[in-house]
Amino acid sequence: MLDLAIAAATQLTSLPRLARVRQQPHELQAAVLRYLLGRAQGTAWGRRYGYAAGLPAQEFAARVPVSTYEQLYPELEKVLRGQPDVLWPGPAPQWQAKSSGTTNARSKFIPLTREALHDNHYRAGRDMLALSTHLYPQHRLLQGKTLSLGGTHGPSPFGPARAGDVSALIMQSLPGWAEYLRTPPLPLALLDEWEEKIERVARHVLRQDVRVLAGVPTWMIVLLRRVVALAGAEHIAEVWPHLGLFLHGAVAFGPYRELFQQLIPSARMRYLEIYNASEGYFALQDEPGAPDLLLLLDHGIYYEFLPAAEFDKPHPRAVPLEAVEIGPSYALVISTSAGLWRYLVGDTVRFTSLRPYRVRITGRTKHFLNAFGEEVVIENAEAAITAAARATGVQVRDFTAAPIYFGVGATSRGGHEWAVECAGPPPADPGRFAEVLDHTLRQLNSDYDAKRHRDLALGPPRVHLVPAGTFEAWLRRQGPLGGQRKVPRLSNTRDVLEAVLAVAAQPAS
Repeated sequence: MLDLAIAAATQLTSLPRLARVRQQPHELQAAVLRYLLGRAQGTAWGRRYGYAAGLPAQEFAARVPVSTYEQLYPELEKVLRGQPDVLWPGPAPQWQAKSSGTTNARSKFIPLTREALHDNHYRAGRDMLALSTHLYPQHRLLQGKTLSLGGTHGPSPFGPARAGDVSALIMQSLPGWAEYLRTPPLPLALLDEWEEKIERVARHVLRQDVRVLAGVPTWMIVLLRRVVALAGAEHIAEVWPHLGLFLHGAVAFGPYRELFQQLIPSARMRYLEIYNASEGYFALQDEPGAPDLLLLLDHGIYYEFLPAAEFDKPHPRAVPLEAVEIGPSYALVISTSAGLWRYLVGDTVRFTSLRPYRVRITGRTKHFLNAFGEEVVIENAEAAITAAARATGVQVRDFTAAPIYFGVGATSRGGHEWAVECAGPPPADPGRFAEVLDHTLRQLNSDYDAKRHRDLALGPPRVHLVPAGTFEAWLRRQGPLGGQRKVPRLSNTRDVLEAVLAVAAQPAS
């Protein structure tokens, strides 16, 4: 009966809150901003910019610059090294969320305050739990275990604090009732060597009643395949017959969907997307039939949005929530109780609805193809890869793409070059794969289509089908494997692509 009590308790608080998010977005965001400014007015940052609880949003935006991680880093470093009352009131937090590299270091470190942990990450997690049990009561999801794969944490390079993947920090501090619901136990979940972690976790969960999966699709596939192998089963539904839900995030799910349907050929299986990062938990999928994500507006984060035309300006101007439009891509700008003030996350989103505010993730401000004015974002690339894979009967595990820049000759054209790794045999007709990829991009992106017109500016895409294991081998060369390490999908430089192709060209050992 404990599962029913937990489901009822979370639904009692979370479902009304999500209703307010849908119905009162502007009032909630105004209240969040008042709270943040009121709490931080006595900090060094707050005094510098004249914070006060009643400061109008327009004045806040006029006083405080939009900052990237690199621009905010001098103040962040003070916090990371233990200085109190810099960006958020009180002692420097003892947890630091570590994520993928930035231009001034291999990794970036985000202070994880108690308020950010409880008012954002945990609150959103409870909301997702309540929503899941509300949407699928027949699955009795909480009667079994939630299998969650996270990263690890260790000593911070800045001092006595602990630093690591935000997933590991969240699991380390879960309340007792939440820890009761999940598996594997912390000593296994927080192992820092991923090959050992996969093996030991697979053996531990093999005989458990797993009903929910939560994690990054890439690593979850590796784990599920190992579980199937250990069980001597054909698919995971034979191992966990009550499995009913996968809460996934971090990467677009489109290219992975067919892989999961093969691994879990169960009519009861459902998938919901979450949008969280080291900087915060931003959105969740509240309507199973649509891929749009409800922006969480009562979870300790104040949002602004940077239009694409402002991305490269030295003093970019963001717009508030009430000024966004359906269609264009915006870069996410956040102010949070972790002390991130008008912070440019680096993700781009597109609004699909304004009543309520729902978004789709379209890419990264730094990870998109725009060498020729084609403005191909991650959303376009994922859809094109999925279409090409479906048309040729293959499953794509990983890919990356970069420009082919114009050469010296008068007839030289630009183009895009792709490295694609399949899960299984490559397409029997590689030319067909490239053709569908190109055709889909032209359908989805008018700028790309214009550049491809009669091959005048851009030639057809050049696709390399690299051997299995290529991307994993490339990732290993970047440092220890972990939950936050991802393959850059799109880049306007050729560094990643050429490194991946160099790995692919080496003979198998």
